[in-house]
Amino acid sequence: MPKLSDHQSNDFVKLLLTGDSGSGKTGAKASLVKAGYRLFILDMDNGLDPLKTFVMHECPAMVGNVEFRTLRDKRKTTGAGVIIDGKPTAWINMMKMLDNWKYDDVDYGKPSEFGPDCIVIIDSLSFASDAAFDWAQSMNPGIKDPRQWFYTAQQQVESMLALLSSEGFRTNVIVDSHVRYSTGDDGRNKGYPNAIGSALGPTIPRYFNHWAQCENKAGKRTIQTAATNMFDLKNTKPFSMQKNYPLETGLADFFAVLRESPAKAEKPKALTLKRI
Repeated sequence: MPKLSDHQSNDFVKLLLTGDSGSGKTGAKASLVKAGYRLFILDMDNGLDPLKTFVMHECPAMVGNVEFRTLRDKRKTTGAGVIIDGKPTAWINMMKMLDNWKYDDVDYGKPSEFGPDCIVIIDSLSFASDAAFDWAQSMNPGIKDPRQWFYTAQQQVESMLALLSSEGFRTNVIVDSHVRYSTGDDGRNKGYPNAIGSALGPTIPRYFNHWAQCENKAGKRTIQTAATNMFDLKNTKPFSMQKNYPLETGLADFFAVLRESPAKAEKPKALTLKRI
């Protein structure tokens, strides 16, 4: 009989990280690089400049531990406005990378087998959702009811989250998202991850045992871990986790509460990575 103490959540962190634009979500990953993690980033925002700046300042010798792939559909201007240039491929290429991190002459194998010293990062869910919608629209451009595009895109995004949070995806995961604020039936204003449409936002946190929030108040940036009236933040070790951490070290501190550091974790064979 399986023991609760052996549950796979002890090995891997699946984190939803939300925050408004400029709150520090991307740059905060530098503390994880410094802590020894290898980052595999699906860059849907084309906005990794802050991460590069902080890594080069804090731990330049470890910059090689960050592998990324920028995936954005090209756009062009026409008489009818800005449209996608050609067939949208960002969403499909993202799905291919989550199955096998391979492109050009690079082949790192399956992300689901990267192991506990690696973190697969979606930066960000908001732009990934846009890519899913563009793909759904291109698959069926002639439909009469545009709601079908939204439904298809929502199904795709939710399936991706189910994959990343599943037991079979044996790698740490961080999904970044901007925030959508909405008023519930009880009249309270709440913050949810920003995805395609408004219906999916409240569903997204269900896929994660951990939800933290980057905040910028009066120029002081922090990572909040405790639930508030606005955000239903959560983690699996509330008795050990501080309510907030400084942005500069916060993600490394958060991970350190939940699992062993990379220096102590056993190195699985999946981390014998190679370029071919």
